[in-house]
Amino acid sequence: MPNAESTPEILYDQQLESTLASVDASEEIAKSLAAQLGYDEEETYHIGYAVREAVVNAVVHGNLYSADKRVRLRVERASPWLQVIVEDEGQGFEESRQADPLADENLLSQSGRGILIIRAFMDEVAIGRSASGGTRIVMRKSLPPPA
Repeated sequence: MPNAESTPEILYDQQLESTLASVDASEEIAKSLAAQLGYDEEETYHIGYAVREAVVNAVVHGNLYSADKRVRLRVERASPWLQVIVEDEGQGFEESRQADPLADENLLSQSGRGILIIRAFMDEVAIGRSASGGTRIVMRKSLPPPA
């Protein structure tokens, strides 16, 4: 993913506990910041939901709910993007090893659609390793035009 065109303004940067309460809080934080930046109601919902899915993956699949591990949530504005970074302290994730959630045999599965949803709701998504060896997901959404 190319670098942003300007120095990012950090809107939020915190370490969260590996709990479902952190999932709910991260969604609300993302929606609040998106609304402040002028996204419409639908885009605000999409951003919040994408962040929710990324943090769920970090808490459940990355950190395995471990009380000793944290999830980093960082939200930045760097024209022309809103950029959200979610990092866990787990064992890492290989997207190529994930089953296709749209394959017939997976349609009734209870999980496996988070990345698909994130990609549908955000403009750019990159998944890789964090500095700690866990998973790092970078999501970008074009900033709305000035009001």
